[in-house]
Amino acid sequence: DSISYLLGVNFGSFIKGYNFGDVNYSQVIKGMKAYINAKGSPRDSSFAKQFKIDPNKMNEMFSAYIEMQRNHQLLINKDKEQKFLEENKTKPGVSVTPSGLQYTITEKGNANVPGPQDTVWVRYKGTFTDGTVFDETKQGAEPVSFTLGQVIPGWSEGLQLIGEGGKEKLYIPSALGYGEQGNSAIEPDATLIFDVELVKVRKFVEPAPQPAAAVRKTVKK
Repeated sequence: DSISYLLGVNFGSFIKGYNFGDVNYSQVIKGMKAYINAKGSPRDSSFAKQFKIDPNKMNEMFSAYIEMQRNHQLLINKDKEQKFLEENKTKPGVSVTPSGLQYTITEKGNANVPGPQDTVWVRYKGTFTDGTVFDETKQGAEPVSFTLGQVIPGWSEGLQLIGEGGKEKLYIPSALGYGEQGNSAIEPDATLIFDVELVKVRKFVEPAPQPAAAVRKTVKK
C-alpha cells in the first residue's frame, strides 16, 4: 500500500509539474494497465499496436496539450487582469504611472530615494489578486537586498517612488512582472501585488577609472 501510494504521489507530481490540469483518472488507470499487460519489447515494431493510441506519439501529444492549456490560462488571466486593474485604479489613493504600474504610498520615507543602479534592502509580501501569498520575508527576518536593475520592471519602477523608510503597495501588471512566461510559482500573465517597506538604500558608486599603465599591465597578463 505504501509503495502504491508513493507511485501515485510521483505520478501526481508529474501531472502537476507539467500543468496538465484536470485529467481523466479512469483513462490514466486504463493506460497504466494497458502498458503493464502489453506483450513484447517497446523496441518491437508491433508493440505499439497493442494500445488505443500509439505511445510513440506521446511527446507530440503532450506538448500540444500543454500548449493548449497554457494558451487557455493566458486568456483567463488576461481577462482577470484587465478587469482587476480597471477597477483598482478607481479606488481612493491609487495612482497610475505611464507604464501602467498602479501604487499607493503609505509612508513617503526620507530624501534618500533609490535610482535604477542602487542597492536596496526591503521587507515585502507578495500576493495574487485573490489574496494568496506566494512570497514574503518572514516575520522578524532580516530584510533582503538586491540591485534595482536585477528585478522585474514593476519593482524597479515602484521602489523609486519612495525614499528610505518608506512603505507602499504595488499593483504590478503582468507586462511589468513575469509576463506570458511566468515562473514556477507564478502563472502566465498574472497580476502581482506587493506590500513593500524600503528599509535601506545604498547608492551606486561608479568605479574609478584605472590608470592607462594599469590597464596595459592587466591586458598583457
